[in-house]
Amino acid sequence: MNIVDRFLKYVSFHTTSDENTNMTPSTPGQMEFAKYLADELKQIGLKDVTLDRNGYIMATLPANDEGAQTPTIGFIAHMDTAPDASGKNVKPRIVKAYDGEDIVLNEAENIVLETAKYPEILRYKGQDIIVTNGKTLLGADDKAGIAEIVTAMEYLVEHPEIKHGKIRLGFTPDEEIGQGADHFDVKAFGADWAYTMDGGAIGELEYENFNAASCKIRVHGVNVHPGSAYHKMQNSMRIAYQLAVMLPRWETPEHTQNYEGFYHLIGMSGTVEETTLSYIIRDHDRARFESRKREMEHLVRKVNREYGEGTAEIELRDQYYNMREKIEPVMHVITLAEEAMKAVGVTPVVKPIRGGTDGARLSFEGLPCPNIFAGGENFHSRYEYLPIPSLEAAKQVILQIVQNACN
Repeated sequence: MNIVDRFLKYVSFHTTSDENTNMTPSTPGQMEFAKYLADELKQIGLKDVTLDRNGYIMATLPANDEGAQTPTIGFIAHMDTAPDASGKNVKPRIVKAYDGEDIVLNEAENIVLETAKYPEILRYKGQDIIVTNGKTLLGADDKAGIAEIVTAMEYLVEHPEIKHGKIRLGFTPDEEIGQGADHFDVKAFGADWAYTMDGGAIGELEYENFNAASCKIRVHGVNVHPGSAYHKMQNSMRIAYQLAVMLPRWETPEHTQNYEGFYHLIGMSGTVEETTLSYIIRDHDRARFESRKREMEHLVRKVNREYGEGTAEIELRDQYYNMREKIEPVMHVITLAEEAMKAVGVTPVVKPIRGGTDGARLSFEGLPCPNIFAGGENFHSRYEYLPIPSLEAAKQVILQIVQNACN
């Protein structure tokens, strides 16, 4: 199967993850997709294909260069799509030879991918581009990564004249809700290092990412009939709002870039009796990251001093850390990827991830795991798109990495 058809098949599976189910995988569609993938890997000739009860897939392409002392390299991608936009009934469309104009995704609902808002798309003028119908995300994050890995492995099976060492594949559930590495067995995977194929635009190569934490604040109020509420009612929503506006106004995702961290309010729900604020906290610098968490705790204490102890409760949970400290001692894995990109005509763009991947946590568990582009743009959005030449280029980078590792 060619890589485009494979990708289009993959996005037909509804694999949106859900952090509220307390299950792994968090949604049944991910296991359905995992079963399909495991069967496909067997059919194309991979060995040791396993699918565990948590939805994790591992597989092996055995070495065909037995005399050489080659490392075991892994390639990893995730099966779920982000809950930020619907991933159900994805209807992709290929825009042939993109002309550089706005793309009407859905004429009936006037949903348009505008070049004024998304000027990066102009870099792909003349290319075939896969887009959505404007009602869902596309799923290139990270089904493009899976398609690239599987297609590259199929090519190696069909071309035994290409010498390579042992290659391990890993496909994970629930990466988008920060749980992709929760049940990943690094020892069983058995690679010397790996790459997640989970980056964005063509050329991206990343070994720095945010330190990340989730933060949930519950504010308790007292409800009394508003006609007799004087000096009795405590409106939890108003208290929660007061807490929220005490955070620095400019330290939010929409006002930060590059290495700048932020506080991001991702959910707010409540009544007079109780309100919940859900945040994610991000910073590349570990000291500033810890300072941000302390600031959240300070604000909760401040609210409790004003309204009474127990008014606000905080739950902080670290999600992952900056992989840079684990990659820098093994920078040859970055050099290998850079050289592979150059060999296939791709200019490496080494940049920090303003996010995270499974590779961040896996790096701290003993598997150095930088991130390579999957090729898509506008992830987690109905305006997501995937230039087909970028999809093809990522596959070629995989093939070049395994060949270069043999030399």
